[in-house]
Amino acid sequence: MGPEPVNNVILLADCYKVSHHLQYPPGTTKLYSYFESRGGKFPYTVFFGLQYILKKWLVGQVVTKEVIQEAKEIYNAAVMADDLFNEEGWNYILEKHGGRLPVKIRAVAEGSTVPVKNVLFTVENTDPAVPWLTSYLETILVQAWYPMTVATISRIHKQLIHHYNQISSDDQSLVSFSLHDTGYRGVSSVETAAIGGAAHMINFKSSDTIAGSCLLRKYYHVEGVAGFSGPFSEHSTVTSWGRERENEAHKKMLKSFMGRRFGCVVDSYNIWQCLEKTFGEELKDLVIENGSKGGMVCVRPDSGDPTEVVLRCLEILEKAFGTEKNSKGYRVLPEYIKVVQADGINYQALASILKAMEENGWAANNVSFGAGAALLQRIDRDTQRCAYKCSLAEVNGEDIEVFKQPITDPGKNSKKGRLALHCTDGVYTTVKASESSEEQDQLVTVFENGELLKDFTFEEVCQRAEISGSDIDILKFIAEDAAK
Repeated sequence: MGPEPVNNVILLADCYKVSHHLQYPPGTTKLYSYFESRGGKFPYTVFFGLQYILKKWLVGQVVTKEVIQEAKEIYNAAVMADDLFNEEGWNYILEKHGGRLPVKIRAVAEGSTVPVKNVLFTVENTDPAVPWLTSYLETILVQAWYPMTVATISRIHKQLIHHYNQISSDDQSLVSFSLHDTGYRGVSSVETAAIGGAAHMINFKSSDTIAGSCLLRKYYHVEGVAGFSGPFSEHSTVTSWGRERENEAHKKMLKSFMGRRFGCVVDSYNIWQCLEKTFGEELKDLVIENGSKGGMVCVRPDSGDPTEVVLRCLEILEKAFGTEKNSKGYRVLPEYIKVVQADGINYQALASILKAMEENGWAANNVSFGAGAALLQRIDRDTQRCAYKCSLAEVNGEDIEVFKQPITDPGKNSKKGRLALHCTDGVYTTVKASESSEEQDQLVTVFENGELLKDFTFEEVCQRAEISGSDIDILKFIAEDAAK
């Protein structure tokens, strides 16, 4: 058996696309396609991740004799035929273009928050001899759905946390640290963790998925890291002491990390006894001493109904350590002790917890959260109904508007012709390119003929994705989502 294929751009396509160069109308010289979110769970999409795909897979010379030969052997075996693979076309790209892909990609700036049903990027061939290349690249380019969807879900979480902090908290400086990515172990691969983890870091600076920072360092000009963590216990580091010595496990944490922010998982056995007796009595002086040295203890429940557990944890901690009322009339625990809820968190659970806290007089900044599978894994391309469709073809010198209009599902209707994206007073709309000027169009050329023409920094991406006054009504969205 030969080596596993590595970085072969020709193998980044569904097998059935191998025969498509034989199917277009005679005289076809250009195909123009676009990518959009056709709707879905969330009313907007945070555009992110195309630059990673371009840099990793498409920039520079990506076609060589070896790549063509490898792809030919594999596809011929896969499609059980030796006359479908477009060896002539790939050899043309190698000889005419030095193995660089003759396509142009225009996209909205990464980090942009764009309402669904708008064009996000377009693709077209720049050499009339290879119109089939536009659609051949669909498979790899559509994988932008994943980072976009994670960035969108993460931002929905941030809107909720931001909303309730505005209502109930004096100090909102920790909002960007209030949702911790705990999804590294729960995704399908290291690459998935890197892509999804990076997307989450657009909105939050708190993460255990170090792979995300590694991706951002390589593809988005990040120095250092973009997501931060710290010492947290897990059940094994507590239960290895035995049930009778659980208090010693937590004492060891306090002694080891005195003066620092750290977290203790507290539900290994009896969470209420652990909070009331261990932290509220036996270790109370150490908890306060840690606070006097600038530290913070974050107690972490990891089982039970999240809303009920968080409220009860807050009540027990209030009894032990007291609270003060902030300027908005909500109770706040001392700065040296907080709750971290990282079990069962998705945006619905987050909304339930924060609403219950508000109704019970608790400031939102008493609690931070963690999310894993619901953030990075429990999604698919249909979450935002992402699609890549051909909207224009040039055949025998004539532009033909291309579209689909299935009577069985109007939601799959596609757009026609060349497209532009306008933004007026913060409102995005997709229009025909003939109705737009270059200055008005929010789509910019990011890739052409193998060269990356626009290189976004992660700082730019984060700035564009920030919460703004023109955002959706997050509580209305949650109510409508719950009613579905």
